[in-house]
Amino acid sequence: MASELPLPLLALLILVLLPPLCSSQRSTAADADADASVSRSVFPMDGDVAWVVQVSDLHISAYSPERAADLALLGTALRAIRPHLLLVTGDITDAKNQQRTTSRQDEYEWVTYKKTIDAIVGRGSIDKSRIFDIRGNHDTYGVPYRGGELDFFSTYSVNSQLKRLSTISSILLQGDRSYQFLGIDDTMSVGIRFPANLFGHPTDKRIEAVNSELKYWTNHSNAPVMKVVFGHFPMSFTTSSEKGQRYESVFARQSISAYLCGHLHAKASKQLWRYHEVRTTEGHKSSFWEWELGDWKDSRLMRILAIDGGAVSFIDHTLKHTLQTSILVTYPTDSRSMNMLESEKWSMRNDINVLVFSHQVIRNVSARVFDSDSEFKIVEEIPLQLVVSSSVHRPLFHAKWNAENYRSPSPTRYWLQVFVLDSHGVKISSEQRPFSVEGKMAIPTSPWLNYLVFEVQWEDMYQVLMWSNMAFTIVLLCSPKLLYHFVSRSSSYQRWSVSVLSSPIQQRKTYFWLVWFLMEGARSKPFWLCLVIYVLWLIEMPWFWGRATSENGEIAQMYLSGWSMPFHDGGLTGNKLSNPDVLVITLPFLYLVVVPVIVLLYGLFAEKSTAYLRCSRRIEYSADSENMHAESTCLLPVAPRALLMRFSDKLVSMTFQFCGSWTRRALLLACLIISAVHLKLMNAVCANYKVEHLDGWAKKGSSGSSSCLILVAGIEEEMGAAAGMERRCGSDGARVMEGEDGG
Repeated sequence: MASELPLPLLALLILVLLPPLCSSQRSTAADADADASVSRSVFPMDGDVAWVVQVSDLHISAYSPERAADLALLGTALRAIRPHLLLVTGDITDAKNQQRTTSRQDEYEWVTYKKTIDAIVGRGSIDKSRIFDIRGNHDTYGVPYRGGELDFFSTYSVNSQLKRLSTISSILLQGDRSYQFLGIDDTMSVGIRFPANLFGHPTDKRIEAVNSELKYWTNHSNAPVMKVVFGHFPMSFTTSSEKGQRYESVFARQSISAYLCGHLHAKASKQLWRYHEVRTTEGHKSSFWEWELGDWKDSRLMRILAIDGGAVSFIDHTLKHTLQTSILVTYPTDSRSMNMLESEKWSMRNDINVLVFSHQVIRNVSARVFDSDSEFKIVEEIPLQLVVSSSVHRPLFHAKWNAENYRSPSPTRYWLQVFVLDSHGVKISSEQRPFSVEGKMAIPTSPWLNYLVFEVQWEDMYQVLMWSNMAFTIVLLCSPKLLYHFVSRSSSYQRWSVSVLSSPIQQRKTYFWLVWFLMEGARSKPFWLCLVIYVLWLIEMPWFWGRATSENGEIAQMYLSGWSMPFHDGGLTGNKLSNPDVLVITLPFLYLVVVPVIVLLYGLFAEKSTAYLRCSRRIEYSADSENMHAESTCLLPVAPRALLMRFSDKLVSMTFQFCGSWTRRALLLACLIISAVHLKLMNAVCANYKVEHLDGWAKKGSSGSSSCLILVAGIEEEMGAAAGMERRCGSDGARVMEGEDGG
């Protein structure tokens, strides 16, 4: 039986059984993306409370100078905050043209960044050595390799100026306690241009180096070391390594407190917070927080993060104007987004600590505790005093309380609010927030958009979306062809059609029309073969050729599984680069073009069959039954068409009403819409990868780009022929255009 199946159908079925081609295959270039170098820095601090400032996604642009100019507000804020560190977590420059249609590195933007940082150092009175910046995906757009002439980060960044160019930055703050901050650069070493540069790509060597570095200071210290990791990419947009390792297990094993990141911008949400609970290989359950910071680009967001003993807390500010006063409660922390469940990370403390940052002298600080079970009545008001310190700039206010009074099974029963009075008589209050002295948590449910972008692992989701689409496409192609192959020579199809048409049409018409739609769509061998070859090409062959890394870079090939390109040092070729980053190209094409095109083809063929039926019914009224039967046999070789002609005019009129001229117009309108969507996708890719014309696209081997339009245009031509045939039938009533079976 298998030998009777068409060869393309067998090939398509065999391909379904093959393992996915988009599995984690990586570049074979030696050490191309395996740089795991570490730079270490140590800074002293006073006491056991440390605070740092984080900004992310600056997107300094030659076409939006206000982004760099407004960083003067950051410098003014730093003068009041006096942080121990300033962390710039990626996407320093925008690297796009004015229309935002293409990407390229602009040296002017990097020069602007360097000048802006120098101004911040002067205005904010911060030591430049305490500023740490790392790359984001925008900072690698169109950078063929690290250290090349287009790698401006290696020239103008703070880390480069201070000879700290490494993929891992390890920073230790030493005081009464020690706090480690670890920065990770997971950008691609081969900088693919926009848009297929979206994910962080750690390697096995880098993950092992991070694991070793997180243990390094612990092994060289007599006291426990609190650890905070920062990078550009959220965990949801960070891929697994070649061997399937992930950072989450390393972070849990090394008991970090938090991971700070950027990348997603505040348009998605200003509260992208995630609590990770991971079971380590030793069987222990460990946890850490992940806190994404919105962008400076549009939102002008800045974060102040503090570590107070074993507690980590933060507050985000929008710097549209000069920062006046900032209140950060370092203990107790917010039970919704900052507590930790593990006993070794949380202990009950009989104190309240608050950091107050202001340009004015602070006269009075007090804290109020509210009971939500008693309609938020004040339970206690506690005055706080400035902690005496050898450091002039240590705005820590402290008070003692009896934490036992606030034990509660509910983590949101008691709420804390701090009130500040400055020397100008201005009163400022913090936001009310719940706390739990026992470290209990009340993590709110994430909105669906937050969950989608921050908690879904998009590396895995790409595989699900891609292969489900391909499976649906293959089933759509194979099932009607198999059905037609097995029933075309038997009477089962005819008997089924008779049973359907003999019953009231309202009972089973949907099922009947669906099967008829699929059968008619698969009957045209030339177009079905075109579709099979098309799908095979999409799975295995390159989609197009283009300049993936720079405007004048090497020509590369993009496959469903990523980019394939020669490396700058010659000889070797990188395979499956930018996987799953290519999802921004492949998924819109698969879901908005490929599947709709196949469905439209089937619909157009089914509508053509209806046009033949309509013409044949007209012949029935103008010719004798014998001639009509001969011509109908030629036109309508399939049983349903012949059977339909034997039924009442009412049934035929209902058929015409369902698949009349309005259906044809709707199908042709859908063809136009799909063609417009396809053209838009093509133009975007052509602009980004320097494939300058549509004819150039076809010459360079675009997989289905021209094919889809050719297929739709071909079917539209077939529809035009059917329409012409119908007009001729209407004019003379007896003459019919002959055509081959299935068009």
